[in-house]
Amino acid sequence: MPEETPDEPVETTPQAPENPAPEAEGEEEPFDRKRAEAALRKKNSEAENLRKRLKELEPLAKRAQELEDAQKSEAERLAEQLTAQQEKAAKAIRSAVTSKVEALAARDFADPEDAAGALDLQEYVDEDGVIDADAIKRDLAELLKRKPHWAKAAEGPRRPAPDRTQGSSGNGNRTPNSPADEFAGFMKRALNGGR
Repeated sequence: MPEETPDEPVETTPQAPENPAPEAEGEEEPFDRKRAEAALRKKNSEAENLRKRLKELEPLAKRAQELEDAQKSEAERLAEQLTAQQEKAAKAIRSAVTSKVEALAARDFADPEDAAGALDLQEYVDEDGVIDADAIKRDLAELLKRKPHWAKAAEGPRRPAPDRTQGSSGNGNRTPNSPADEFAGFMKRALNGGR
């Protein structure tokens, strides 16, 4: 330990004594109780001051950690909201493209939903969310060439197909099909016992 007088303050870093004793002589410095007690009091005082500062700073550190966690939670919450809104926007765009494809396919396809299901709908939307109707029309025409059985039947006035088994025949032998005649026949059979 360095030599110090009781009046001098004790330094925290050890220094070499001004007049070092040679180790070869084997002389040791005598123990000075007052100097040791003074050094101990100083160290205890420094430790107590550090404990007080720590107690003062612990609540501030805890509050800083809480604020950091709150900001982190806020950032996570905002990230989740952003993801949810992006999913909603993507769903709305898919719905709009599907509606556009079905509307354009309704003219030529028997079931426009078939056309919407057969096409890759993401190809028709650009980065800004604008739907490319010309590309849809072009791909619908190509799809109709590949699958002509999906086309609508030709429209026009529908004419009933003649069915000779319906109605009366032209020979005049009419079967009684008036309700009164049918009821009369039913009553005769019932009265005669089903004969």
